Amino acid sequence: VFASLLHKVMLIKYDEMEILVCYPELLNNLSLSTHPSVDNIIYLVLSLIASLLILQIRVDGVVKGALEYEIVQVVDSGPILRDMAFSMDHKYLYIMSEKQLTRVPVESCGQYKSCSECLGSGDPHCGWCVLHNTCTRKEQCERSSEPRRFASEMKQCVRLTVHPNNISVSQYSVMLVLETYNVPELSDGVNCTFGDLSEMDGVVMGNQIKCQSPAAKEVPKIITENGECQHCLQLKSKETGMTFASTSFVFYNCSVHNSCLSCVESPYRCHWCKYRHVCTHDPRNCHFLEGRVKLPEDCPQLLHANKILVPVEVVKPITLKAKNLPQPQSGQRGYECIINIQGNEKRVPALRFNSSSVQCQNTSYSYEGMEINSLPVELTVVWNGNFNIDNPAQNKVHLYKCGAMRDSCGLCLKADPDYECGWCEDMNQCTLKQHCLLIENRWLELSATGGKCTNPRITEITPNRGPREGGTRVTIRGENLGLEFRDIAFRVRVAGVECEPLVDGYIPAEQIVCEMTEAKLSQHAGYVEICVATCKPEFMARSSQFYYFTVRLNADSIICNTTAFTNSLERSVVDVTVKVDKAILHMELEKPKSHKELKFKYVEDPTVLRIEPEWSIVSGNTPITVWGTNLDLIQNPQIRSKYGGKEHINVCEVQNDTEMVCQAPALAIDPNNLSDLTERPEEFGFILDNVQSLLILNKTNFTYYPNPVFEAFNPSGILELKPGTPIILKGKNLIPPVAGGNIKLNYTVLVGEKPCAVTVSDVQLLCEAPNLTGRHKVMARVGGMEFSPGTVNISPDSPLSLPAIVGIAVAGGLLIIFIVAVLIAYKRKSRESDLTLKRLQMQMDNLESRVALECKEAFAELQTDIHELTSDLDGAGIPFLDYRTYTMRVLFPGIEDHPVLRDLEVPGYRQDRVEKGLKLFAQLINNKVFLLSFIRTLESQRSFSMRDRGNVASLIMTVLQSKLEYATDVLKQLLADLIDKNLEKQGIFPLTQISLDQLRSPEPDSFIFLPENGQLSLEWKLWTESVAEKMLTNWFTFLLYKFLKECAGEPLFSLFCAIKQQMEKGPIDAITGEARYSLSEDKLIRQQIDYKTLVLSCVNPDNVNSPEIPVKILNCDTITQVKEKILDAIFKNVPCSHRPKAADMDLEWRQASGARMILQDEDLTTKIENDWKRLNTLAHYQVPDGSVVALVSKQVTAYNAVNNSTVSRTSASKYENMIRYTGSPDSLRSRTPMITPDLESGVKMWHLVKNHEHGDQKEGDRGSKMVSEIYLTRLLATKGTLQKFVDDLFETIFSTAHRGSALPLAIKYMFDFLDEQADKHNIHDPHVRHTWKSNCLPLRFWVNMIKNPQFVFDIHKNSITDACLSVVAQTFMDSCSTSEHRLGKDSPSNKLLYAKDIPSYKNWVERYYSDIGKMPAISDQDMNAYLAEQSRMHMNEFNTMSSLSEIYSYVGKYNEEILGALDQDDQAGKQKLAYKLEQVITLMSIDS
Repeated sequence: VFASLLHKVMLIKYDEMEILVCYPELLNNLSLSTHPSVDNIIYLVLSLIASLLILQIRVDGVVKGALEYEIVQVVDSGPILRDMAFSMDHKYLYIMSEKQLTRVPVESCGQYKSCSECLGSGDPHCGWCVLHNTCTRKEQCERSSEPRRFASEMKQCVRLTVHPNNISVSQYSVMLVLETYNVPELSDGVNCTFGDLSEMDGVVMGNQIKCQSPAAKEVPKIITENGECQHCLQLKSKETGMTFASTSFVFYNCSVHNSCLSCVESPYRCHWCKYRHVCTHDPRNCHFLEGRVKLPEDCPQLLHANKILVPVEVVKPITLKAKNLPQPQSGQRGYECIINIQGNEKRVPALRFNSSSVQCQNTSYSYEGMEINSLPVELTVVWNGNFNIDNPAQNKVHLYKCGAMRDSCGLCLKADPDYECGWCEDMNQCTLKQHCLLIENRWLELSATGGKCTNPRITEITPNRGPREGGTRVTIRGENLGLEFRDIAFRVRVAGVECEPLVDGYIPAEQIVCEMTEAKLSQHAGYVEICVATCKPEFMARSSQFYYFTVRLNADSIICNTTAFTNSLERSVVDVTVKVDKAILHMELEKPKSHKELKFKYVEDPTVLRIEPEWSIVSGNTPITVWGTNLDLIQNPQIRSKYGGKEHINVCEVQNDTEMVCQAPALAIDPNNLSDLTERPEEFGFILDNVQSLLILNKTNFTYYPNPVFEAFNPSGILELKPGTPIILKGKNLIPPVAGGNIKLNYTVLVGEKPCAVTVSDVQLLCEAPNLTGRHKVMARVGGMEFSPGTVNISPDSPLSLPAIVGIAVAGGLLIIFIVAVLIAYKRKSRESDLTLKRLQMQMDNLESRVALECKEAFAELQTDIHELTSDLDGAGIPFLDYRTYTMRVLFPGIEDHPVLRDLEVPGYRQDRVEKGLKLFAQLINNKVFLLSFIRTLESQRSFSMRDRGNVASLIMTVLQSKLEYATDVLKQLLADLIDKNLEKQGIFPLTQISLDQLRSPEPDSFIFLPENGQLSLEWKLWTESVAEKMLTNWFTFLLYKFLKECAGEPLFSLFCAIKQQMEKGPIDAITGEARYSLSEDKLIRQQIDYKTLVLSCVNPDNVNSPEIPVKILNCDTITQVKEKILDAIFKNVPCSHRPKAADMDLEWRQASGARMILQDEDLTTKIENDWKRLNTLAHYQVPDGSVVALVSKQVTAYNAVNNSTVSRTSASKYENMIRYTGSPDSLRSRTPMITPDLESGVKMWHLVKNHEHGDQKEGDRGSKMVSEIYLTRLLATKGTLQKFVDDLFETIFSTAHRGSALPLAIKYMFDFLDEQADKHNIHDPHVRHTWKSNCLPLRFWVNMIKNPQFVFDIHKNSITDACLSVVAQTFMDSCSTSEHRLGKDSPSNKLLYAKDIPSYKNWVERYYSDIGKMPAISDQDMNAYLAEQSRMHMNEFNTMSSLSEIYSYVGKYNEEILGALDQDDQAGKQKLAYKLEQVITLMSIDS
């Protein structure tokens, strides 16, 4: 306020202290009041009488001095009087003016809203009341005497930090830790608030407060581009209800980032899932470990590419360099390029070569309009439909048209050479070379030797008149005016006068600017003439306009006459009248005089505002840029300097009205008196017509620095150099010592006629010598001086001496003669091998073509959409087996009519005793002591085989079907005993996965299969399978039937149907079981099979009048395969057991002529070659596409009888039995149908490939010499097609939520039992518990179902489907393993096939076990109720008497051992179980 009043200051002393800086003129008007000290601080109030203001000042002592902290306006008008007084309580100050008395509070603490403002004000009365969050006097703050409740210093303000200070919007109720500083005791509690989102209680722990972040419904929805939302996290005291501390807290949303780079470059913890193309805060959301990106350099991105040029309407690929490009996974689409052209989006398929390269496939592009010759368009590379690849370099595709805006040859050839445009003379347009129809000698391009445009043309001349004295710059515009300046240099004439072209004004092909030389008096007007390169007619141009010479007017002229020529060559006089006083020009032209008025405008003289640089060298001629006003009015501007009475003048060139460039004038100093000192000119200015004010500039400090001085190379003046060696010119003053600048002089160094690149330092010039040899003069030019330090002699390495050259020539001649002789001899020898080499080359080319074709086909198959497959499955009913059939197939596989399904067959005279004995035996079976002793005794017998164990376990479970509570109790006891027994032996209990005997046994109860490499995949120890474990399998079989029907059955059936349909899309060998489409390497046809798909119309056998049914067939299918496909199509929704058998039907071909023909696998037309008989196919019978066929009942006709008589033991009926399994259910083992040679005739059967086991061919020679491993790509194609169905099945099995249904109680109950046993034995290793659960359920039950879907559905499973299911089951087993499988080049293909998927499946398994563990436990009461309900539902499924009879057969076999065990058991002895068993034996053996 006062600073604007006066400039002088003085000090006022108060109590020996300098307290105020004031103004002496106002000293007499100063009034002072004192306040009692506040905290030992003196408080002063000074009023400025002449002002409306008072100043409040506090004095902190001699050391700290005084502080002005407030200026207060106290009255409305008039000066303040001297008298001031405090109120009694010293809270107010009374101030008077002439008309007003004002009470002013001595403090106004309430105006400060924060602790920092409050304590930063310096008001000694104010402090911060922490929990009330207000600035006030200390006595007004409640409990201010308590620690940290009242802050009087800045360092006592409350500070707050929070960790973490940001969280994702998908994180709810996160515990936040707030570190507090200077916070008082919070005994009444504290609340945490997040802006207007939520408020919750905080937990105070010392100087920490713990709060939870908002719940899910309260988290803000963030859709902003930066993905963040900042809120204020506040602490509110429950005591005062006031907020007393706050800090910023950020919610961020990674998912708003739609590119990898924006995701990982986010300031928050965002991760990019490369294969899901999403940004997430939780890296665990990335399904593939290798797809997790945390660093920008790991992001998929396109690298910087040079200008990508693509001509329109030309088919061309675009190849882009990249890094980290992901390989699309199963079910994901490939790469595409999206190019946006003038708002239209064009998608082009792209091919990913590897992670560092992608190519947009061959296609053409176009854009509208010819006014744009190059159009940059956006390029985006995507995969899987809309997954963008980052393009940080902003690469664009430049589409261009050669003909756009290039209507002349010159414009065409001056285009960017990268465009590859040229001038097609026949078409008279600019095109690409391939678009010019007649190229020979009619195609011009810039790089062509002698390629010059003909027919130059002049279109405009500006100006078209000028003085004879010359100096006029004439601008000539036209077409084809040369491509280089040298083409038109010295070849321009204007009205017969030489016009010198200027380099600066030359625009190739379009414009020439030349400066006129002086014309003779006899020259009045004429054409403009140009020669381009040479003065031949085709390279010459003449203007259609005239150029006229005018007469320069003197200053005193009033009228001047000049002669001009019109087009009619008539002479006329131009009268020019100038009347200066009125500034009007009257002009009379030609004979009819027309009057026109031209008004002149008078403007101010030019001015000079700035010069840069304000220095030069003594020799001058350095460029100087001048800025000013009205500079364009001057016709001949010049710059001048005067020194020692001598003046030097140099020229200037006007750029525009505010700028011109001048060449510095030299300084008039005698060359002999040059020194190293800087000089100032006596006068420095400009000659601008008659502007006197600029002749001498007073305001410039123009300085001259000494000239650069060079040294000679050496006394001789000749410098010897080798090619490529730089030339060094030494000297001094090479860089002027300009203060504060790095401006250098512009040096030109010529070696001969060629300039060289120059590097300047203080004492030398470094010249990169051009590519020359020989002796050349070196000339250095700078400013207005030239200097030659000498010449350089650039010579290559010294040549050889003459004798050496002669010796080398002689030796070379002899060597040539020798080589010629050798070549002649070699030529004769090579002729003999040429034919062989050509044959080998043809074979290699053929092999290469076949390999390439196969790879291309495999890739195409892999990209096939699975929609076709899924659409075929939609609507197909699922043929579930009934409960009895399902359980029988699992419990007694391979046995169709088991005794447990029939009534007990006993002779009538024994029936009563046998039934009585079996009822007594049933009582023993229902006795837990007896049953446990019975099972343990049987298992201890060496002759009790694995098949016996499975049989006994299945029989016991059928007996106990109606008492599942009891069966569960017995099962738990047996499992507990098994755990104890194995822990004693091994220290760990892995439940039996499968025994080696089972794996290799052909018995029908071997339900776990042997992997294709003959070794177990899971790395767990094997134990002989016990009755308990088989009972566990059966227990799950009983209790999971409902779950199979409601949940897991659908994806299992879909997988089976998908495999079957995919296999049947390609050829399947009826003899070996090999197929084109397979997941199993052993069942893959490793050669090229030519086939076509036919669509046959089949007559419905149930209704011949109904429409014919189209059926897809392959022409390479055998007749039996055709019949089976027809049956599948006709009886699509009919269970397999209710369909007719293919063996009972004949295939009848109804030809267009009305003839009917029975087709068979073997007949009289069957081909036999070298003891090999090939089965008949549709191609053999030449059945065309669209033929009508029918299935008719097999009849024995004369034709068939004759045919059958010619067929030996390998007859059709026998063959049909071999290629189709009649036993249902099928064996779990993968069956390969094999036909052995006929023992009588020695004829061997084959279909598509000859079985190599016969020894006729080695494996690598089967029908092809191509490398068989190339066909392994078909495994990937098949796997990719079936991936969705495998994923759906695994996800259903390993999920605790099944379409609203609860997890089966049996699973939770048994898993809890295993956890109890682990706890009981202090086994806390999670891998052991994981292994127990995997052996308990997935590997004992689910593998069985996956491998054998015919256990659940009424279907027929052929050998190739069985082999594919084996691979899926093997993958399922690997997913349950906890061990890491190291894969190498020798690993089985089925493991390599799913190697990338198994880690994801393992995560599913671990999550599944974890989720089950977190579920509430099932009480024994609830489980027993559930088991009782299951028993009631299925209590009459099996004949209990028959089951007991089957079990008793083992009592008869081992009665002594069983009785002995019962005698030794105390509990059995108490219950007299041995006696009761003897009674049973007696009843069962009477009259036996």
